[in-house]
Amino acid sequence: MVRRRVTRALPAIHGACHTDGNHRKHWCIVGGADAALVEFADMAEMGRNPARIIPRVLAFTRQHAGRRVRYVGEPIWAARSDAELREATRHEALINVAFAAADADILCPYDTAGLAPAIITDAMRTHPLLLSDGGHGTSPMYAVPPRIPSSCSLPLPAPPHDAMFHTYRTDLSEVRALVLKHARDAGLTDARASDLVLAVSEVAANTLRHTQSQGTLTIWHEPDEIVCEIHDEGRITDPLAGRRRPAPDALGGHGLWLVHQLCDLVELRSDESGTTIRMHMLVQPPPTDG
Repeated sequence: MVRRRVTRALPAIHGACHTDGNHRKHWCIVGGADAALVEFADMAEMGRNPARIIPRVLAFTRQHAGRRVRYVGEPIWAARSDAELREATRHEALINVAFAAADADILCPYDTAGLAPAIITDAMRTHPLLLSDGGHGTSPMYAVPPRIPSSCSLPLPAPPHDAMFHTYRTDLSEVRALVLKHARDAGLTDARASDLVLAVSEVAANTLRHTQSQGTLTIWHEPDEIVCEIHDEGRITDPLAGRRRPAPDALGGHGLWLVHQLCDLVELRSDESGTTIRMHMLVQPPPTDG
């Protein structure tokens, strides 16, 4: 799937999912005089939380300001969880918004043999051009202006029946204490438990700052992760909220940016009924090379 046709050598960043027999992903930076403009990144690390991809590519475009750049990114693969697939698809839709005015060629490989048909259908909805079997053409499913597919814009699945619920209005100390307890019970390290507490606290603080009603904290455990969700009556209208690095002197935008940097996955839905932000933290994060 392509945004624009690629025709010549350009500064390029490639984010792909490659596996060996142990299903490890690999990351490297290509160096040397002939490859100085090419950067390779492991999508399992760079795109573990898909919301981190857009700011990484935007930073690359700024490094090469004044030059057309090329990005090849594969954020969707079969081993992704349902939640990860939702957010990776959402990313694929939002990249059209983030780079609408950018001087860039963008190519998004899809394993059409290994992915579910519904995922390929969504890819056709989020990409204006399609490339397959050596041919290319416009996608009949792509809408202008770009739309987010319903698979990643509808309300999130309900929490499990045994989830813990807590309401708050003025005091966040109990919110932080509950998150810390559940994080430790789930087996997170002290550092990752602290990261999750900070992320949830940032989101809950927005309830106090921007709404006149109470918020709800929901926590539950999955076999390999802990999930914390904040819901309140606030509204977030910027589809790229948290996906652009705020300027140091910016008056707002730092909280959601920080949440995306701390958590392994973040799901955000906001409409007339309010805003839900679901934060995932893996008990054992994927190893990183280095």
